[in-house]
Amino acid sequence: MSPSASQSAEAVEQQPIRLPRTSESDSLKRIRHTASHVMAMAVQRLFPETQVTIGPWTEYGFYYDFDRPEPFTEKDLKAIKKEMVKIIKQKLPVIREVVTREEAEKRITEIKEPYKLEILGDIKEDPITIYHLGDRWWDLCAGPHVETTGDLHPKAFDLESIAGAYWRGDANNPQLQRIYGTAWETPEQLKEYKRRKQEALKRDHRKVGKELGLFVFSDSVGPGLPMWTPKGTILRSTLENFLKDEQQKRGYFGVVTPHIARVDLFKTSGHWQNYKEDMFPLMADDEEALRAEQGFVIKPMNCPFHVQIYKSELRSYRDLPLRLAEFGTVYRYEQSGELGGLTRVRGFTQDDSHLFVTPDQLETEFLNVVDLILSVFESLRLNQFKARLSTRDRSSDKYIGSDEAWDKAEDAIRHAMNTKGMSYFEAPGEAAFYGPKLDFIFQDALEREWQLGTVQVDYNLPERFELEYVAEDGSRQRPVMIHRAPFGSLERLIGILIEEYSGDFPLWLAPEQVRLLPVSDDFLPFAKDVAAKMLQSGIRAAADTSGERLGKLIRNGEKAKIPVMAIVGAKEQEANSLSIRTRASGELGSMPIDEVIEKLTDAIESRGDF
Repeated sequence: MSPSASQSAEAVEQQPIRLPRTSESDSLKRIRHTASHVMAMAVQRLFPETQVTIGPWTEYGFYYDFDRPEPFTEKDLKAIKKEMVKIIKQKLPVIREVVTREEAEKRITEIKEPYKLEILGDIKEDPITIYHLGDRWWDLCAGPHVETTGDLHPKAFDLESIAGAYWRGDANNPQLQRIYGTAWETPEQLKEYKRRKQEALKRDHRKVGKELGLFVFSDSVGPGLPMWTPKGTILRSTLENFLKDEQQKRGYFGVVTPHIARVDLFKTSGHWQNYKEDMFPLMADDEEALRAEQGFVIKPMNCPFHVQIYKSELRSYRDLPLRLAEFGTVYRYEQSGELGGLTRVRGFTQDDSHLFVTPDQLETEFLNVVDLILSVFESLRLNQFKARLSTRDRSSDKYIGSDEAWDKAEDAIRHAMNTKGMSYFEAPGEAAFYGPKLDFIFQDALEREWQLGTVQVDYNLPERFELEYVAEDGSRQRPVMIHRAPFGSLERLIGILIEEYSGDFPLWLAPEQVRLLPVSDDFLPFAKDVAAKMLQSGIRAAADTSGERLGKLIRNGEKAKIPVMAIVGAKEQEANSLSIRTRASGELGSMPIDEVIEKLTDAIESRGDF
């Protein structure tokens, strides 16, 4: 084989295996939907007393919820997987049958499956479709599926875990057992998926954050309520100050609002009617006030407060755009089973801002917000992302406001994006209840997707709160609101950054930027003096006072993911210098202290490496 042919073959071998999401692949949708049915059939073969509920596909696999008296075990999972392989190898045809509602009800009653009867009641359209695996097993389903179970590769699926799940997500309903699985087109895809899962476990922000001492959770405080340690607070403050500086350059004004408010505020905004299930319960003076829904609630959103600041005085067109910004902590009553480290919490801080603009200013201000978000992503080195225009589902009644207001808002975002020449895709049904939004979906090093920044156009809240400004002709006009949050939430952003960087934060973000390593206690005073000098220059530095040998000091610094370490011994003290080691470049040799401080300061200010 010629060298060029050999290099070409090697390039083919090294091409990364793409792992598409289910929503991106009709083939995977059929595979995973069928795999969930095969799993349910296997479960009922092995454990006949088990009742099935729902079994949808997920973006990277599938699950089924089961009602069974005894809990499933890891040993059971192995048996279920083995039974699934048998079903796959039997190559049972997957048969679609159309039946009347009455016939479906009769069959479900005969096999004594009460959950299926409830599901049947939720299906509004006739006729009803049933999918059979040969003549052995069937379930209500809309599809799609593969043609036979033999179309599933027996070495391209796995069962991953067992979790609890309430029926219909309601804690008042029976608790079910959910079995999660994954299925792929090829064994190679499954192998790559497992590799990424292992890598994700290494990067897991809950694990890395604990190792780095950034935040803690406490049962005494409650689930989903993180507390930030000194190091974690430095990280948060650095991100906050970075964005505050960027906002100040762009004409934003900082505000601070309370954590609670009268429930009437959220009735006017529509949150109480449309978002009540995600809010913490009403705090009322007595039972009568509780029945009348009068009292205070903890805020789930900051926007109604910023509206009140706008309304506190009559505004002129000359005052607009008015850009109000706040790092405001909000509270959402997430189900305990949905909480996950920092990425899904009950109390979190949004980098919230609301812009009040005239209709003529809308497009320019919207584009300026997009530019700010892109600038933030660039500084954080988050380069892989796409824009999603989240619009309303026209068949749903969960949205407030007129068709005209929604059409104007959606068209405004489309026009702004087309003007900028920026690509985006549309997602009907993903809008906020009061307006459409442009969401920025970031893809991390493991090709997982996270929603970060968002910008929303809102004609509805100005209408509901009767906002006005005095136009140039003296008439009273209605402003338009832009809601925006480049970070989304600080908690989620930090969780994502921990995993993206594997805890190796860029120099400017690192809670501890420099660690001084004295080769013995004789040089500890000098190391402390250098650290103090660096602190005076705005560099986050500390001397290691553990008294360990130099090799251990270096290993501890590497484990703590310190970007820059400086060794201090007799030679360095005499020459007033430091022997520098960096995470990026290794040993850099000896440098005068003033030169080190200057280089560090420049690197931090430019958000680059040392």
